[in-house]
Amino acid sequence: MANRDELKRRNSKKKRKDITPFIIIGVLAVVVLGVVILSTYKPVAKVIVPTFHATSTTDGLTMGDPNAPVKVVEFADFQCPGCGSYWATTESTVIKNYVETGKVFYTFSPFSFVGSFVQNNPYDESIKAAEAAFCANDQGKFWEYHDYLFGNQIGENQGAFSEKRLLAFAESLSLDMNTFTTCLKSGQHNQDVLDANDFATKSGINQTPSFTIDGTLVTGDLITALDAALAK
Repeated sequence: MANRDELKRRNSKKKRKDITPFIIIGVLAVVVLGVVILSTYKPVAKVIVPTFHATSTTDGLTMGDPNAPVKVVEFADFQCPGCGSYWATTESTVIKNYVETGKVFYTFSPFSFVGSFVQNNPYDESIKAAEAAFCANDQGKFWEYHDYLFGNQIGENQGAFSEKRLLAFAESLSLDMNTFTTCLKSGQHNQDVLDANDFATKSGINQTPSFTIDGTLVTGDLITALDAALAK
């Protein structure tokens, strides 16, 4: 007959063998979960302070002399890569050579649709970015905020315009954060954004960036079209 100590040792070994498969399964589950989290995690770039483009003469979403001979409207989505490229490479030239010289009255009209490409998306980055720009406009900083948005693009629907980052842009601009936060979180300007989308659609716009000159859609190079309009 086995002694008590020997039986205890055998039972202990048996128990360890019984629970070992569960431990292995648990470890594997944790590893798999970690891989899934890492594969879906998308780091968001730090906030970049952009180069500001606007002239000293601005009023809301417009800049320049309202009596200028040529009127330009830019239709853009803040998430649109082409719009970001125009902002980075061409907009400052248009402002310097045409707006600041009194030749062009320039209007920005948001057309926010890129966020709609994500199905069942509870947070539309295009819509919220435009709302945030309107909130900044309430504090006289539309164009500066506009530059923050384009200067901080990191790809379509990749989290560049999460609520946290939209608030960070406002803070970097030294806006009144209580006012801005309430404006953004309440969706105060959601209808303004939707109205702007309707305006773009009714204007025949189906892509961004698009421009009209005196109400006529530009089909080629903007600067060439501006020179032609001014030559009339």
